[in-house]
Amino acid sequence: MCRNIKTLFNFDPPVTEDEVRAASLQFVRKISGFTKPSKANEEAFSAAVEEIAQISSRLLHSMETTASPKSREEEAAKAKARAAERFGTHPA
Repeated sequence: MCRNIKTLFNFDPPVTEDEVRAASLQFVRKISGFTKPSKANEEAFSAAVEEIAQISSRLLHSMETTASPKSREEEAAKAKARAAERFGTHPA
């Protein structure tokens, strides 16, 4: 139904508001079971996405680590390699 929600903490460059909102949308889609709510549920759905985005953003900005920031390109390459191994495809 929806893509996996990806880790957003400790990346260089840092997470953007759009990335946090996209992950929040995926979360609400997953727990509600709907990719698009009905008109009757649209307001509650949108409110949940916004609230989760705000909470997630606060969480990500309040966390600390001594680890070096991760590279988005390296993490994407690792994910592609895992998918190739899991599904028997060859990475492009």
